[in-house]
Amino acid sequence: MTFESAPKAIPPEWEVPAFTVREFAPRRTRYCVGIPIINEGDRIRRQLQQMHDIQLPELVDIVIADGGSTDGSTDSDRLMPVGVRTLLTKTGSGKLSAQLRMFFAYAMSQGYDGVVIIDGNNKDGVDAIPKFLEALEQGWDYVQGSRYRPGGFEENTPAVRKLAVELIHAPVISLAAGFRYTDTTNGFRALSRKFLLDDRLQPFRNVFDTYNLHYYLSVMAPRLGYRVNEIAVTRVYPKTGKIPSKIKGWKTHLHMLGQLFRAALGLYRPSLRR
Repeated sequence: MTFESAPKAIPPEWEVPAFTVREFAPRRTRYCVGIPIINEGDRIRRQLQQMHDIQLPELVDIVIADGGSTDGSTDSDRLMPVGVRTLLTKTGSGKLSAQLRMFFAYAMSQGYDGVVIIDGNNKDGVDAIPKFLEALEQGWDYVQGSRYRPGGFEENTPAVRKLAVELIHAPVISLAAGFRYTDTTNGFRALSRKFLLDDRLQPFRNVFDTYNLHYYLSVMAPRLGYRVNEIAVTRVYPKTGKIPSKIKGWKTHLHMLGQLFRAALGLYRPSLRR
């Protein structure tokens, strides 16, 4: 049985893109996993099958945060057999950060105590998800996955991306946050309810539209005094073919660089909102 509905009541001050909700099952667990996607095709199908094969749907609710896929990957007959609990479909504007706001708003309105987020392009080792859940149970508020931590693993990482993380992204975020991160472009993370709902954070703002919400959260978690940790994960790029990423072109990279420095300089903090 499926249930199609509008989102549950969301605080009026939260700026969240318009979206629809399709629930295939009731809430069963304390935490949920959110997977932002758009037209990931066979990649998300393989990833969800892997999650099903290791019985993750028995451990944690799975939510798809779709940006408006048209490739059939979000058809209910594909999602229900592999244990997806809910499909969220963004109908409003914005890209990744808007999808994350949509997912966070849904998860908070459902009463989850924390969330795990993982990309839907099948690059990340889904077997690490229980480690994130364990970290939330232990009281960590922001957990960053890192392929560069002891026990982590990477394969076929494009050289330009690796250098950008090591020489620019991780140092800038770490300096701004006051916490040494090693893999700040990795979208594999966990966040507590307490952190997301902190009045000093206010992540539900339209200024977070493309990639900046990830940067902002990384900076603010240590700055606000929350318990922050990194855990080892696996990230494998395909040996051949196109890189599974929506980040393409020099204009996009310049845009991301600008957002990175805005987050580092504190320009997204609520008190500085213009």
